Amino acid sequence: MDQLLINVLNGVSAGLLLFMLSSGLTLIFSMMGVLNFAHASFYMLGAYFAYSLSRAVGFWPALVLAPLLVGAMGAFFERTALRRVHKFGHVPELLITFGLSFVILELVKLIWGLSSMNFPPPELLQGPAFTVMQSDAHGLGLAWGAAPADRCASTAAAVMHCSTFPATRFFMMVMALFMLVSLWLLLTRTRIGLVIQAALTHAEAVEALGHNVPRVFMLVFGSGCALAGLAGVIGGVTFVTEPSMATIVGSIIFVVVVVGGMGSLAGAFVASILIGLLQTLPLTVDKSLVHLAASLGWAVAPGDLGYPLMKITLAQAAPILPYLLLVLILIFRPKGLLGTREG
Repeated sequence: MDQLLINVLNGVSAGLLLFMLSSGLTLIFSMMGVLNFAHASFYMLGAYFAYSLSRAVGFWPALVLAPLLVGAMGAFFERTALRRVHKFGHVPELLITFGLSFVILELVKLIWGLSSMNFPPPELLQGPAFTVMQSDAHGLGLAWGAAPADRCASTAAAVMHCSTFPATRFFMMVMALFMLVSLWLLLTRTRIGLVIQAALTHAEAVEALGHNVPRVFMLVFGSGCALAGLAGVIGGVTFVTEPSMATIVGSIIFVVVVVGGMGSLAGAFVASILIGLLQTLPLTVDKSLVHLAASLGWAVAPGDLGYPLMKITLAQAAPILPYLLLVLILIFRPKGLLGTREG
């Protein structure tokens, strides 16, 4: 039971990292109608900027400075390049952001090299955040940090099982929830949020009130890139900082955005948690459809039609489950779980 709880928490934390990534992409699309194909590349830049800055000023200042640098780069790109092709429609926007992703990838390889970086978390985030303890006699228990060895030792009276949850993943969950609340308050409870939302559908009215709509769009695009950069800092210390990190998450964040609903922040949150669990929980199940059929009294022989497919375990199929969900969503609910438009 303790390991199941840890597996669920791992799935939730992975989902919350996806939300940190997809929230910026969702913000840009919902406010500007731009689907940024270079979003995962800004995530990678956040990790590399934080790696370099942390060696000079420490991790915690880098946690603030790296997203700001990424956001400034995103705003500069919108001002100098994306704005020029915006009037020509969605295809030129997709192509220019797609090209930017390759430019960023090659620059990262030239500056930092092809190998992964040694980007350890700060001392505060090293080790476990808490330990889940399960005893035959007392059930589940929780201890902050690493539980003492004597509390995890089995005795003749009770068998103990202890499972730890990394501090980096716990920090990731806290930051993602803080980001969710902050975005919601900004967009629904502040004047800035009202101006941002009105600029997309009523640009002329917003300009008549004295607001600079192009500048608003530039700030929105830069903010979305900064959110990706923040996710990159946390993802970099939690997992691996390497040139392929953008490729690893690049496709899955678009799955999150489509499944949740194009432009829906709440939908992105729900889809992120769902996909995080889909990617994590099946890894603990080493059973195939052959075992399921046998338990139901249906014997499947190696020569039967479809046997090779039924032989695949759920753990092996875990990487394709999010994309299978994407196909089902596009067939039965094209606008997504909580979306209001279909693309």
